Amino acid sequence: MKTHLLSLWKKLTWSEIKITEPLPLGEGVLDKSGFAALEIDTLFESVNHAQTVIGQSVLFRSLTQPLDKLHDIENKQSAVEELRNNPELRTAIQELVTNATAHENNFYRLLFGEFLPMFSTAKTDKEIEGYGYVQYKRGIRLVTELITQIQNAPEPESDYLRELFERIKAFSSSRVYSLMTNAVYLTETSLQTKQERRKAWWLPAIVFYPRIFKPLIFFSLLAIGVSVLLFLPSILMEVILASPLLLIYFPIIGGFDRDNFIIPLREIFKDSTELAGTLDALGELDELLSFLKFAENFAHDMVLPSLVESEHHRIILCDAMNPILGKGNADYVGNDLSLDNEKLLLITGPNSGGKTAFCKTVSQIQLLAQIGCFVPARSETLSIADKIFYQAPEISRLNDGEGRFGAELKRTKDIFLASSARSLVILDELSEGTTFEEKMESSLTVLNGFYRKGNSTLLITHNHQLVDELVKQHLGIAKQVEFLGDMPTHKIINGISRVSHAERVAKKIGFSKEDIEHYLVESV
Repeated sequence: MKTHLLSLWKKLTWSEIKITEPLPLGEGVLDKSGFAALEIDTLFESVNHAQTVIGQSVLFRSLTQPLDKLHDIENKQSAVEELRNNPELRTAIQELVTNATAHENNFYRLLFGEFLPMFSTAKTDKEIEGYGYVQYKRGIRLVTELITQIQNAPEPESDYLRELFERIKAFSSSRVYSLMTNAVYLTETSLQTKQERRKAWWLPAIVFYPRIFKPLIFFSLLAIGVSVLLFLPSILMEVILASPLLLIYFPIIGGFDRDNFIIPLREIFKDSTELAGTLDALGELDELLSFLKFAENFAHDMVLPSLVESEHHRIILCDAMNPILGKGNADYVGNDLSLDNEKLLLITGPNSGGKTAFCKTVSQIQLLAQIGCFVPARSETLSIADKIFYQAPEISRLNDGEGRFGAELKRTKDIFLASSARSLVILDELSEGTTFEEKMESSLTVLNGFYRKGNSTLLITHNHQLVDELVKQHLGIAKQVEFLGDMPTHKIINGISRVSHAERVAKKIGFSKEDIEHYLVESV
């Protein structure tokens, strides 16, 4: 069960989008290190076409804590398909989201804004001026108009959309919605709805409507003033007495309503799980529209993956592209991948050839599939990964007594223990920071362990001797990045690369043997 975003905003900065954290290693699909290595922040920016703050926050939450149940993902895919094939329903939801965008900020300001002293002027979106009547009426429009629009929208057929619609509609029967839309009564013990007041009508209560003009109070004061004025000897005395009455009416009535109704009501709203669920449902509708817009704006083939049940992880891609680098890039090169019965893929090749980009493509596509989104490929079949791990090289910390080798090996151990046959594991180099002989022995041991676990493991390495040995033992398939001369084609092809192109890279950054000689001559 995901945490409602409204409850997170209570603890953090309200209307902040990127507030969901990845779960600890082993508890969710993605852990903190994988989150960083897979560039989830950048992936979010690529996929994000949501209009509302709640929609963008829901999308970021989905990417941070993706689904791991086949049924849940298929339900979400069905909702996306229905919106794609039902223009009338999509238009209705788009209008609903657009209207919510116009009122959303007023709603958050009502719930979390700071009330200013009397006669002060609001200078930021987080300040409320006056007694809060205007802000209250503007704020609740988000919810009241959402309810009206969802009731008038065409009925969806997919289970996922029906559940979102029903969740929003059900809020119209809640106590909080009644407090928003009807008179509110203040008794000695609590605030009551109109329905609650009928059951305890004999208790004394003060009624609240979000307006400063109270006819009963106003005319009662006016009657008292008129009665007194009848005994005054002059117009001057009438003015002297009437002016204070007008001056005290507004601050007394306005201050009372703010402190005894508006502020307590917004605390009730913030604590409402029904309201939080309604907001999440709005965000989830916006997220579905974002998926469609992402596919329509990507400029390459996009598909909803075919999902299969499997005892071990499987993934088959045709012309797959990176969801970040391929967006809007007509020249981006796609690649194929088939890890069906194979378990270990070994990728070699010089730097800047596309090894890391390809592995990030595979893992980011797996992630997008598990939030119910389109993926950039001509076709795709995969099973659900219970965990997606990405181990990238890290600079060892000063307080790490084991050095780079120890730090990396500890991360590898944590991944190994938390993974299962249904996991997807990306290893960007192994056993760095030690001798070649020890690197070979350690890497063979680790990769043999992952192979026996049965998950899909992709290894990026420059160590072609390691790949030779693994292929010899029939423990993996070898792929390499293709080069034409010194230039990469960014295609992943069969084979083992035995070159590094280190000199080419050194020349490119201006630190080749010739460059060093030139710098030394210049310094003399």
